[in-house]
Amino acid sequence: MGKHNLGYFLHEGVSNMFSHGFMSFASIGITVACLLIMGTFTLVAVNANELLAGLEQENEILAFVDESYSRNEALGVQRELEALPNVLTTTYVSKAQAMDNFAAKYADDPLFQNLDPEILRDRYVVKIQDLGQQSQTVAQLRQVEGIADVSAYEELATGFITIRNIASVVCIALIAILFIVSVFIISNTIKLTTFDRREEIAIMRMVGATNGFIRWPFVYEGLLLGFLSAALSFFLQWGLYEAVAQGVDTSDTLQLIKIVPFRQLWPAVAGIFAGAGILIGVGGSLSAIRKFLQV
Repeated sequence: MGKHNLGYFLHEGVSNMFSHGFMSFASIGITVACLLIMGTFTLVAVNANELLAGLEQENEILAFVDESYSRNEALGVQRELEALPNVLTTTYVSKAQAMDNFAAKYADDPLFQNLDPEILRDRYVVKIQDLGQQSQTVAQLRQVEGIADVSAYEELATGFITIRNIASVVCIALIAILFIVSVFIISNTIKLTTFDRREEIAIMRMVGATNGFIRWPFVYEGLLLGFLSAALSFFLQWGLYEAVAQGVDTSDTLQLIKIVPFRQLWPAVAGIFAGAGILIGVGGSLSAIRKFLQV
């Protein structure tokens, strides 16, 4: 493809885009909305995965040893705990150690100082491999002889897993649906252009113009529509993401949730939006012109 042809195709593509201003605007608007919805659910899934990964590293299950057990008997329970399938590590914490940790945590509160360690129980701090199997692991810990009680934030872990799974399923469904909708809208926009230029295209075919030469201006039109949609979507997604992240950071009730900084995500987001926008635009163009050139 020569430089002159490239300039001609680009000029024709831009002219086509502006010749149907309203439809081009509608195409860009629909595609932006589709990409934003898709991107939002994808970013929710990404953040849920990050939160789950953090919880898996930091989440601790406390397995309290029966009060009637001596220190040696309590230490003997560790082997059984480590043998459980989803258990990663176990750490024995005596009553005295637990009291020291408790006093250090609440060092500024005199009510929690100089307490008798006997009010506490020996326990094991258990870390697991897969947070999704936490409920099963808690049930297995309760079955171990010598373990009197188990404390775990099961509801919290289950909530994050549910959010992650819902966001993932919705994201996959939306990608398929919104992709088809966007291609359809852009295809109809370009069909209007081909209809308006039908006589010119007919003359070009009569004088021997190839299908490729006729097709390229419309491909460029779709490419520009898709690229503009991707660029607008990216900056809108960036602003929306930062607004939500700031809201979460300043909220007193959402301190547990840590939002992944957008600076870590923007290259992937930009690449995906650009790829999706260009694919939608070019796909819509080829779909619109294919049947016309077969006539």
